[in-house]
Amino acid sequence: MDTKLDSPQYKRFENLELLARQVVEGFLTGLHKSPFHGFSVEFAEHRIYNPGESTKNIDWRLYARTEKLFVKKFEEETNLRCQIVIDNSSSMYFPAYGENTRLPSKINFSVQAAASLIYVLKKQRDAAGISVFAEKLLTHTPAKSNAAHNKLLFAMLSDLLDKKKQVLNEKSNPTKILHEIADKIHKRSLVIVFSDMMENIDDPDEVFSALQHLKHNKHEVVLFHVFDKSKELNLDYQNRPYRFIDMETGREMKLNPAQIKDKYTKELTDFFNKVKLKCLQYQIDFIPADINSGFENVLLSFFSKRSKLY
Repeated sequence: MDTKLDSPQYKRFENLELLARQVVEGFLTGLHKSPFHGFSVEFAEHRIYNPGESTKNIDWRLYARTEKLFVKKFEEETNLRCQIVIDNSSSMYFPAYGENTRLPSKINFSVQAAASLIYVLKKQRDAAGISVFAEKLLTHTPAKSNAAHNKLLFAMLSDLLDKKKQVLNEKSNPTKILHEIADKIHKRSLVIVFSDMMENIDDPDEVFSALQHLKHNKHEVVLFHVFDKSKELNLDYQNRPYRFIDMETGREMKLNPAQIKDKYTKELTDFFNKVKLKCLQYQIDFIPADINSGFENVLLSFFSKRSKLY
């Protein structure tokens, strides 16, 4: 399957839905279960078992503790609702920002992955919405499942890849925005976040308070931590001076990466590990997403994992 950016059928992302269909149909074929199956049934409470009714929902663990029969009651929901949240700050355009190039970037990765997720949801007749943010919440569409809405979502994703609309020095404010999104989603949903988390290197605790807000509202949260492992983590550059520009502030610095590589990689690795640990602590599904691995491989691993959980 050819999904390269310079492939004629995917040129300039003129049809993200086609890209999503080609990829999703391929890597979902081998999965026995839907990666989102079972999410729409939520445990509500216990009630006393009535003799003669089905025993399939008896809580046997509770019986072992109390020697009384109780049945689990569930709240049925007609559809899964999924809100896809995309960080559109300037750092997400690394490493191809402002260049006439087809290098992979974090925003390209996020858009392709989001398009594939929307296609899966569409195929299951589930509802999808998109929220895009930088310093402010730029776009928020509530989750819907009709055909016109899905076309709107694909158009919005394509719009994120329009180089003419990219803005320099666009900072990210995920803490405030995630709290805002949590207040806007009124029904239990699956919330999938694509972000490089670069705004929170000094103190990731603040943004996790916002993610915990989503969890408190009974949403399931998945964080795709999007990064360029070669350049951002391993600092894989030639042994010579470079001029580095902070894409969100415009600050410049000239240095030889080899001189700071050991300390830099240690500190960033420690940060990545802290993010992963925080996700585990708050029961957030953490997905490390190296853009050089390709969104297909990252999603395949994610879907395979989820299909085994349900």
